[in-house]
Amino acid sequence: MRTATLGPAERTEALTAMAEHELDVLVVGAGVVGAGTALDAVTRGLATGLVEARDWASGTSSRSSKLIHGGLRYLEMLDFALVREALKERGLLLERLAPHLVKPVPFLYPLRHQGWERLYAGSGVALYDAMSVSSGHGRGLPVHRHLSRRRALRVAPCLRKDALVGALQYYDAQMDDARFVTTLVRTAASYGAHVASRARVVGFLREGERVVGARVRDVETGGEYEIRARQIVNATGVWTDDTQALIGERGQFHVRASKGIHLVVPKDRIHSTSGLILRTEKSVLFVIPWGRHWIIGTTDTDWDLDKAHPAASSADIDYLLERVNTVLATPLTRDDVQGVYAGLRPLLAGESDATSKLSREHTVAHPVPGLVVVAGGKYTTYRVMAKDAVDEAVHALDKRVAACVTEDTPLIGAEGYRALWNARAGIAARAGLHVARVEHLLNRYGALTEEILDLIAADRALAAPLPAAEDYLKAEIVYAASHEGARHLDDVLTRRTRISIETFDRGTLSARECAELMAPVLGWDARQIDKEVEHYEKRVEAERESQRQPDDLTADAARLGAPDIVPI
Repeated sequence: MRTATLGPAERTEALTAMAEHELDVLVVGAGVVGAGTALDAVTRGLATGLVEARDWASGTSSRSSKLIHGGLRYLEMLDFALVREALKERGLLLERLAPHLVKPVPFLYPLRHQGWERLYAGSGVALYDAMSVSSGHGRGLPVHRHLSRRRALRVAPCLRKDALVGALQYYDAQMDDARFVTTLVRTAASYGAHVASRARVVGFLREGERVVGARVRDVETGGEYEIRARQIVNATGVWTDDTQALIGERGQFHVRASKGIHLVVPKDRIHSTSGLILRTEKSVLFVIPWGRHWIIGTTDTDWDLDKAHPAASSADIDYLLERVNTVLATPLTRDDVQGVYAGLRPLLAGESDATSKLSREHTVAHPVPGLVVVAGGKYTTYRVMAKDAVDEAVHALDKRVAACVTEDTPLIGAEGYRALWNARAGIAARAGLHVARVEHLLNRYGALTEEILDLIAADRALAAPLPAAEDYLKAEIVYAASHEGARHLDDVLTRRTRISIETFDRGTLSARECAELMAPVLGWDARQIDKEVEHYEKRVEAERESQRQPDDLTADAARLGAPDIVPI
């Protein structure tokens, strides 16, 4: 299998190829479900295309809690099937499909009541572990353990002594969600899928009642392509209803958006060797280890404003700080917050008014001939959603199609990762890097780290870290543009790296240097570099302003003050 390079030339070739030859399956939307659907389809031998209006994972799939988990709270809702399915997928990702990207993470659940709560919560966590092992893919994680208050405070000295009488500790998994999606897209392309970002579907092609293709606008150049496909899969998440409207069909179900916001704070603000999971009046709150930071989230509120840039209000930020401070010995303040991000969950609309009660199950439908819709679900079960969507599309293809093989198809970078991890000291010595740098690269790129090291070997200056964001090497910025499909500065600072939420300046101090590193790859002149930097700075200022607003309406208006598209 060749490793796909997603540079500017490959994007142009992909759009041309999709327009010249009819596809078996065209997937619309490159979030985790769309990218997974493209991988599923192409690995069954189908001629496959994938188009995305903005950047890979630019919607929900880059703004999650970064967890791969079974959903412990769904056990309380007696949704055993969903939990069992998710735990199997968690195990597959950890053990086989993406061990370089998905890592175990411990969580501490403080107990507030003597006796009954330990029995109740302990039974739930024990069942969670048992279901994981019974799935056949859960033996790689440690089992839960019961802790006294003294032992719990050794694990998490940050907790107030009066905030717990004891604790439970259990394990789940985490990943960088946007990086995971980019890797999915590149894996699909490696098997022959044609993929293009900044390619917006503006209409569908019809022959009578049947949908036979899509009109796709190149957002970068303004050109349009007619891409014909025997089946189209609408995997646009919270935009599902908008995409359905392009064919004038009401659809068989509706998707409702629920906003969740997260705060990012430095590691030294919370003294703990474990993540935390706290019960709130509506749901649960996570404090998640994230490199040299913590992610705190999430909220769960209805959202019917701008879908592309959901805004976090001052009230949202205060809510999270208030809830987490109920258990912290040293409370957090606004000054501790390095980054804030907001995302929208695509929930299947139901009768419940509370979004936290809506189903996390997914649905696949065939509203008109030639068009399949997949919606709902949760990040962890993306592969099952993709399989179901392709199964539905295959029913309408008049040819024999192989069964799904993604359960046994590792993502690029997974093969050889463990061997390279064992050899990391030698790799570091040969590359002239500190071993910690090589570990960082291996946990972001797996075996593809060799491609980063090749860039460094060709230009030693790329071995240096970014001065204002030292967790990342300059080579990673170049690689994002040359190999990972990054088209704009925002793509790199927000999704290929996490500089936009991991620095107090929100990436503005790194913006110009990153743009200058990307420029030779993308053919930017000095004028375009200035435009990219100005656009990014306006985006950051609009986000900061939205986070000073008291409610969703004013926050949304402030966020929309920045332009959406970088001028070319």
